[in-house]
Amino acid sequence: MREGLVHVSAYCGEPGIRTVEVTRYVTPLREGGSLPAVVEGDDLGTYVLKFRGAGQGPKVLVAELIAGEIARTLGLPMPEVVFARLDPILARSEPDPEIQALLRASAGLNLALDYLPGSFAYEPGASPRPDADLASAIVWFDAYVTNVDRTVRNTNLLVWHHNLWLIDNGASLYFHHNWPGFEERARSPFTAIKDHVLLPYASELPAMAPLMTSRLSPEVIRDIVGRVPHEWLAAGGSPFATVEEHREAYVKYLTARLDASPLFTEEAIRARAQIV
Repeated sequence: MREGLVHVSAYCGEPGIRTVEVTRYVTPLREGGSLPAVVEGDDLGTYVLKFRGAGQGPKVLVAELIAGEIARTLGLPMPEVVFARLDPILARSEPDPEIQALLRASAGLNLALDYLPGSFAYEPGASPRPDADLASAIVWFDAYVTNVDRTVRNTNLLVWHHNLWLIDNGASLYFHHNWPGFEERARSPFTAIKDHVLLPYASELPAMAPLMTSRLSPEVIRDIVGRVPHEWLAAGGSPFATVEEHREAYVKYLTARLDASPLFTEEAIRARAQIV
């Protein structure tokens, strides 16, 4: 699978992100703390919408967008990420006051992932055993973006058409909740990888790490970070004087993090050796 890993990607088309207009709120997904919802778009597609106005704020959308686009670039199986423009008038037809408030607070540009109908949550031991190359690539990716939320307790993986799919990357890039010292923290070995749900199957980490790093570069990183909407970075809570400085800080962190691949790869290999 190593040479063909890119072919399992959900969306490997031209760079950039489509924008859809939300035409109907279908149903909330109450298992998520920020009340994501299934919505319909003007392209007749169905999406899982992540709301900008949710309690966790736009930083979760920034992490979801950057991590999702990195996953797509790496060729990992990731539902297409789209911008979803929400008209607050949709709140008028919602009887639930909490949902009404969320829709009004999220007017404008939000983030959504393509809905995978008929998919179900991955459960270790019950779901099919994942391919070693793919498991290793996902473990490397989650170590790179410091995703603390792909564990046995909350796998954030779906099985769809007998394949694994990544969802919910909003817990990634947690450094941006506390910016001071971010460049130094980019070289973290990420010891939380010991709890990764796919770590037992990631036997090909030594081979997959250089393949993954070869698909990223400072130029690719800059392009991905450049897709983050201006208004998400201008939402407040940033120590930077301008949005441009804020955006550049993400580029610096992710570039330094890429250089630190030997550190966090070795940590993942060490953690795996303790459980297998």
